[in-house]
Amino acid sequence: MTTRDEELAWLADVARRPWLARQLAYLRRGGPGYLQSALTLGGGTASACLLAGAAFRFELLWVAPLGMLLGGVVFAAIAHQTLSTRQRPFDAMREHAGPVFAWGWAIGTVLSSLVWHFAQYSLASAVLVDLFDLAGMSVPRWSMGALVLAWSVVTALSFERTGSVRRGVERLMRWMVWTVVALFGLVAVRIGSADPLPIARGFVPSIPAASHGVDALPVILSGLATAVGVNMTFLYPHSLRERDWGREHREYAIADIFFGMVLPFIVVTSLLVIVSGATLADGFSGATISPVEAASTLGGLLGPVWGRVAFDLGLMGMLLTTVTMHMVCSGLACAQMFALERGSRGHRLATLLPTPGVLGSVFWSSLSVWLVVPTSLIAGALLPLAYLGFLKLQLSDAYLGADRPRGTRGALWVAGMALATLVVTVFAGLYAFERVPDFLRQLGLLQGAP
Repeated sequence: MTTRDEELAWLADVARRPWLARQLAYLRRGGPGYLQSALTLGGGTASACLLAGAAFRFELLWVAPLGMLLGGVVFAAIAHQTLSTRQRPFDAMREHAGPVFAWGWAIGTVLSSLVWHFAQYSLASAVLVDLFDLAGMSVPRWSMGALVLAWSVVTALSFERTGSVRRGVERLMRWMVWTVVALFGLVAVRIGSADPLPIARGFVPSIPAASHGVDALPVILSGLATAVGVNMTFLYPHSLRERDWGREHREYAIADIFFGMVLPFIVVTSLLVIVSGATLADGFSGATISPVEAASTLGGLLGPVWGRVAFDLGLMGMLLTTVTMHMVCSGLACAQMFALERGSRGHRLATLLPTPGVLGSVFWSSLSVWLVVPTSLIAGALLPLAYLGFLKLQLSDAYLGADRPRGTRGALWVAGMALATLVVTVFAGLYAFERVPDFLRQLGLLQGAP
């Protein structure tokens, strides 16, 4: 039998089991949901969570899980649509939602993958320098950026191959995601259990008053923004089609979204906030805190080496997977926009478009002034556009036909997608209101105090 025949036989066997047994079978097998974790668990997520914990202890534990749960609703719809029709998502978006939605979605994917690559290299090189310092070796940051570049080029181009090489890279990503979970879990255990009541209350949405000179709203905006990126929504349906999944996989795909994307993200972000709130809040001065500074502080609290190494390795697991998937997303989006054949020279060059991000290992502090706010505004505006496009597809009889969810289930699904679209739209607007004036002042285009 072919590999697809074997998988269909496995699905048929699993379908005869009780619900819980089916979910456990899906968990053991894994799927493309882990690629979404590999993409979203990056430097932005780490920085947002550490700042939330240091400034507000456990009060903002709700932020990242809410962003991811709302995103999970949209991803479940993307899975249902893609597996029901088997149509290429960019073509479906252009035909049934409109070219504005399709092109905005693809352009946002490339732009966010290019610019946020700089920040990943900046943090990754700093973390590697910190690890070498622990070993008593002094290395320049640019050399660590070059090391990360070599990793990302090899893994990204290997990912675009077919057969065992691609499956090996996907398996590597899955194990790296759970390694990140385990490392941060070990740090949390090493710290010891905090009072469970404030932690439990932290998962109830609220907007606390300013603390340590930090306003809560920008931290909330950052946490929601780093949960689901527009490039994730482009990568996911492509991953489903690459695996040759069809309507038989719909239950499996939704379980995989939960186990591979939603659950690891919620666990990692919650652990980061709890660790930061339990150890960094008392000495926090109100300035921003970098993950490398946090690792150094935790090293002092947990032991001169153990805690710092575990935290640094957890960060590196997040960063290495993210830089790889940024490149994959860039190549994918360009290929679909410009009809590039997979594996062609044009496709490989598009995959390598984010590689100038290696300059972030040296110049990010000066580049960030020019890049962060404009990219956040554009990508933040295009994520709601993508969500709205998928909402239109979910309601399209011309696209889904008999597979369009109807009745109570269909209404609840649409309501969840509408809520997710509303939340990301409102917070994108609030982000613009908060950050644009400061950005203009930094460029000397606006005078006066904030």
